[in-house]
Amino acid sequence: MLPVIAIVGRPNVGKSSLFNRLAKERLSIVDPTPGVTRDRLSTIISIDPPVELDDETALPRVAELYDTGGYGIYAAEGKRFDDAGQDLTALAPDIERQIESAIKGADLILFTIDAQSGITALDERIAQILRKTGSASKVIQLANKVDGPSWEAHGMEAAALGFGDVLGVSTKAGRGMRHLLELLWERLASRSAPAPASPDMKVAIVGRRNAGKSSLVNALAGGDRVIVSEIAGTTRDSVDVRFESDGRTFIAIDTAGVRKRKSWADDVEYYSHTRTQSAIRRADVAILLLDASEAVSHVEKNLAGELVEAFKPTVIVVNKWDLVESKRTPHDYLDYLSQELPMLTFAPIVFVSAKNADRTGDAIAMAFNLHTQASHRETTGKLNALVQRILEERGPSSKLGTLAKIYYISQIETNPPTIAMVVNKPELFEGTYSRYLLNRLRDEVPYSEVPIKLVFSARRRAQLA
Repeated sequence: MLPVIAIVGRPNVGKSSLFNRLAKERLSIVDPTPGVTRDRLSTIISIDPPVELDDETALPRVAELYDTGGYGIYAAEGKRFDDAGQDLTALAPDIERQIESAIKGADLILFTIDAQSGITALDERIAQILRKTGSASKVIQLANKVDGPSWEAHGMEAAALGFGDVLGVSTKAGRGMRHLLELLWERLASRSAPAPASPDMKVAIVGRRNAGKSSLVNALAGGDRVIVSEIAGTTRDSVDVRFESDGRTFIAIDTAGVRKRKSWADDVEYYSHTRTQSAIRRADVAILLLDASEAVSHVEKNLAGELVEAFKPTVIVVNKWDLVESKRTPHDYLDYLSQELPMLTFAPIVFVSAKNADRTGDAIAMAFNLHTQASHRETTGKLNALVQRILEERGPSSKLGTLAKIYYISQIETNPPTIAMVVNKPELFEGTYSRYLLNRLRDEVPYSEVPIKLVFSARRRAQLA
């Protein structure tokens, strides 16, 4: 297993900025609002050996990095209740449980304080927790926001917390980060491990607020890996969780619940939505999670449209089926979805109860199936024979009586399967006939349940000498 580095501290000391600095990309939302980070965010980082080492045999050391929620304050002053009237302080036990889990499982702990605010009662409370859990020997004490020499003395005040030398850093300016990386490389000497292999699949779980995305992740994990709450919008970042199942590895990306843009309460929702779009782009497959007890809304219709536009293989997972199965049948619901989400009629549907962990494994098995379909490459010979037969059965119509001709067909890409056709008049094939051709292709090709991209182009005439 990889060694684990956990970043802990009270709200607004710069934990998420530190996480992004060490990860070398903006993965965690950085915002002054307390409670923005609620789940444990994780990523794999590689730390290069110190330049001064001058040892060509020295290798980078790999670790898993955790960003945790700020301990002790979970709502901004005057904003205890969210826009739906839910009490955000109700999240406190779940957030603190995630923090304590990260502390216990960590090999190194970056206990971060704010040099410009000085030591607070919450800082002292976290220090007590670290000593109580026997984690003191794993602590590296950081004083963040040491943006210049004038703040160095203020940062050294953190030595009073009892964890030895204090390292002053500025995640904003990058000050002290080289020293920190060298220290981490040294402290990981006895805990080094090879980097994990790339996952076989990445699956983004998307849906509107409170559909049960985090419950699905926890059902797959068999534990409380992400916070599950009845408070809509609990997940603010996109959280990557790594799984191994039947010899295969996949990453499930738990995303923030989406709602109408006009209903966004603050900038954090904008960043959350941006993270969701990013998760869709980097995923191999998407799970569009629906709440069986609620009608399909404009949010889900818009999400479905985004998935289709991105040519993303999609499993429609109908959650909370246990609440409605006595009132409606799967067949009835399939008919309903055909009307509400016509753009995804080709997508497979799985009925689950994430809360009861019922059929959640089937959803992942179907996601793997779609990933296999999208990765398939059909032979040129089969495609040419198939499309020519479809053209003979029914070709595109032309008001001028122009006969449609196809000169060459080939699959040029996978993920998504992309079929290029060289034709005499591309405009004859686009629009209505393109949709007809796609539907007919789905009856024949081995990737019938994933988006297929058709590209029409005219034949280039030979240049005269």
